[in-house]
Amino acid sequence: MVKGKKAEATLGALARSPSHQLHRVLQLALDIYAEETGPDAPTQRQFAVLEACALKDGLTQTDLVKATGIDRSTLADLVARMTTKGLLVRERSVIDARANAVSLSPEGRAALEAARPRVEAADRRILALLPKGRREAFLEVLGELAAAAESAPAEAEAAAKAARKAEKEARKAEKAARKAAEALERKAAKAKGKGARRKGDKARPDKIKAAPEPDAA
Repeated sequence: MVKGKKAEATLGALARSPSHQLHRVLQLALDIYAEETGPDAPTQRQFAVLEACALKDGLTQTDLVKATGIDRSTLADLVARMTTKGLLVRERSVIDARANAVSLSPEGRAALEAARPRVEAADRRILALLPKGRREAFLEVLGELAAAAESAPAEAEAAAKAARKAEKEARKAEKAARKAAEALERKAAKAKGKGARRKGDKARPDKIKAAPEPDAA
């Protein structure tokens, strides 16, 4: 509790900001990862891709997005670079001809096996920063946040789909309203034209009866 009060005194509102605190923790975790694995090891994201491919051969890039949490554009670039380095092999999926299936190459499997002990050492260092009694709870909270992150894209897509549908309905309603307004204008113009014709007919000389001429004397 003392640490929390000290942090608030130093950081102010940032001490109560989950996004700021998570960013700081991420920086710390990546620093520890880099120290333990060394410059020649796969990066943290590369390691995640290698592990996902080791669990199941022939994953599509969509599968890898779901498995690793890496966004689609970043993952596509990452897979391309790892393929160039010889860590991954890409080929057309037998399930979906439009997608690429990604698998570990022998070099990728060797790199993964070499990196695992170092990554485990990094994880131990991170957990050692917490008292033993709080480590499992910490991992559970991280798991809950990760699960929320996985469901976020699906929820965002559903919201975007609903927004597109609402926009389509709004355009449809606007079009119907415009047609109705145009129909009323045509009706009013037609009625006005009929009224003008009736008024003109009454004013025409051939419609006025001539007065009878007086008899000659």
